[in-house]
Amino acid sequence: MERALCKAKTAENLEKYDDVVSSMKEFIELGGDIHEAQNRNLLSVGYKNTVGVHRNAWRTISSLEKADSKETEKEILKEYKKQAVDEIVKICTDAVDLITNKLLPGAQTTECKVFYHKMKGDYYRYMAEVVDGDDKEDKKEKAKEAYQEAVKASEDLGKTDPIRLGLALNFSVFYYEILNDSEEACKLAKKAFDDGIDELDTLSSTSAYKDSTLILQLLRDNLNLWTTEDKDEDAEEAS
Repeated sequence: MERALCKAKTAENLEKYDDVVSSMKEFIELGGDIHEAQNRNLLSVGYKNTVGVHRNAWRTISSLEKADSKETEKEILKEYKKQAVDEIVKICTDAVDLITNKLLPGAQTTECKVFYHKMKGDYYRYMAEVVDGDDKEDKKEKAKEAYQEAVKASEDLGKTDPIRLGLALNFSVFYYEILNDSEEACKLAKKAFDDGIDELDTLSSTSAYKDSTLILQLLRDNLNLWTTEDKDEDAEEAS
């Protein structure tokens, strides 16, 4: 168990994020305390960076597809895009299954419950971003349900809690980028920002203050982005 955790931490330092995920899954199977904040964050970092490579590839390909190009290049881009989608769906499905079957059933604290429901929403959102048709609608609905469960649980957290703020940040990104509902996205982000700013001085922990102010800044950045004419930039999101 200790070796699996040590390997995951080493893999993170080496930016071998596939190994972070596999080592943390081994840690869970061996009965390690995944619910401890540092450990669940490590698992989250592993998954986010593993899928992030393929999300970036998908976005780059989508941009290239808009340009005038030869038929051969279009075919090659189509092949690479399918590979990216397949990898994203595979990684996200693995993450959702782990959260549903292993993490949520053992979650005792409010922080853990919010963290896992948010994480589940994120990975359904990543799938909704790249799949089509009925599958897209299904992933949208499941992402929304997971985020709503997280919101419900987050009512017991302080308004400046980094997990609660991170949830508001990512849920608002979901509304803006996936549901194309800029009004609801701005409303959600503004409320979280205003509530957080009002209570920022109540934070006693230096690390919590730093984390909260960072997310509040990201909320403000997104609000500024969404209320200007530049709609092409990617919104900021929490880890």
